[in-house]
Amino acid sequence: MGQSPARTCLAVVLAAGEGTRMQSSRPKVLHMLAGRSMLGHCVAAVAAAGVDRIALVVGPGRDDVAAEMQALVPHCAISVQVERRGTAHAVLAAEAAIADGYDDLLVVFADTPLVRPETFQTLRIALRDTGAAVVALGFEARDPTGYGRLLVNGTRLDAIREEKDATPDERNITLCNAGLMALDGRIALDLLRRIGTQNAQGEFYLTDVVALARSESLETAVAVAPEDEVLGVNDRVQLARAESLMQGRLREKAMRGGATLVDPSSVTLAFDTVLGRDVTIEPNVVFATGVQVADGVTIRAFSHLEGVEVGARATIGPFARLRPGSVLHEDVHVGNFVEIKASTLEAGVKANHLSYIGDASIGAKTNIGAGTITCNYNGFQKFRTQIGAGAFIGVNSALVAPVTIGDGAFIGTGSVVTEDVAADALVIARARQVEKPGWAKTFRDKNKR
Repeated sequence: MGQSPARTCLAVVLAAGEGTRMQSSRPKVLHMLAGRSMLGHCVAAVAAAGVDRIALVVGPGRDDVAAEMQALVPHCAISVQVERRGTAHAVLAAEAAIADGYDDLLVVFADTPLVRPETFQTLRIALRDTGAAVVALGFEARDPTGYGRLLVNGTRLDAIREEKDATPDERNITLCNAGLMALDGRIALDLLRRIGTQNAQGEFYLTDVVALARSESLETAVAVAPEDEVLGVNDRVQLARAESLMQGRLREKAMRGGATLVDPSSVTLAFDTVLGRDVTIEPNVVFATGVQVADGVTIRAFSHLEGVEVGARATIGPFARLRPGSVLHEDVHVGNFVEIKASTLEAGVKANHLSYIGDASIGAKTNIGAGTITCNYNGFQKFRTQIGAGAFIGVNSALVAPVTIGDGAFIGTGSVVTEDVAADALVIARARQVEKPGWAKTFRDKNKR
């Protein structure tokens, strides 16, 4: 593919649909795919395609969608489509932004989240190379039922025919309308303003821009994308389908980048997961957002990671949970049923069994015994635990923060540590064992009936 054309571009992102089929109090475009909203995926794709500005069209009262957009693109132009009178009417809600003047105008749907940046670039390149006023995005449908058909003559687009208006021969056409378009920004506003409502629904259809352009002998063209890429999401079933497709992309990218996924279909990735080379991921591992994994790491089955950095050659799991704010340096071992939260584990630390490490800093090569807990919360405040390098924390210890344990210190099994421990000291913080000979037999005899 050629380089993105050196032309200015405005993307109008349509997000005013009610999304009633989602059966949700959350706006449709804010539903998540791989840890990012559908709107977020759409915005990321058009931004990567080199647009100069993004204008968002929302429905009335959708401050939540506007807020999400402002978090993504702080200087985005946001317009409200007060009445829902069709797709062309929605685009014209961004009339002020369009009027600022751009070479290219992309019309994008926020509920079509799988479109790649390269496809948006293809639309722009088609505008440039064909001199077209309108380029529609199409796809070859496995089953075209219900879709508008693209009527083409060579590379020229003659019309977009809705199925209810199509002849029997036209219904046999499998090249269907994906909805997305690119328009010549210099004449787009004039064309959009002239679209009428001469249809059964009495609405302003964006598809009518093709016939309008043809009536003025303007060039129109088609770009084609894979069907799965232009999947629209209108309900939870389609959302699940989109998630599956997105996960497939992410898994392939990870494996082509040098990671081994033992059972790819069972691994869930986030849009921003970073996996180094020679990383091995066992089955049923979940990556939420904000995870970076360095080279040579092994993540064993049924582990869950979120907001964490994992250093080279570390071993995680099985059944480990790494929570946000954690940094694990090289050669760290975190074993089964260990939870780490907002903690730093320096090189070579081992916490292999049944422990909770929260709000802690642990020095290099320290060993955390099974059942160790950092008691970091008093019901109102969080406190940190500092453990030096080369320390040994015995099995079933409770470290009551705030507390500092020095380098090389040894904490005896079953201790409850409430005061700081000096370097290289031994601490035994448990009740002395008392043995009473014969007590058990006396107790049983007394209670026999």
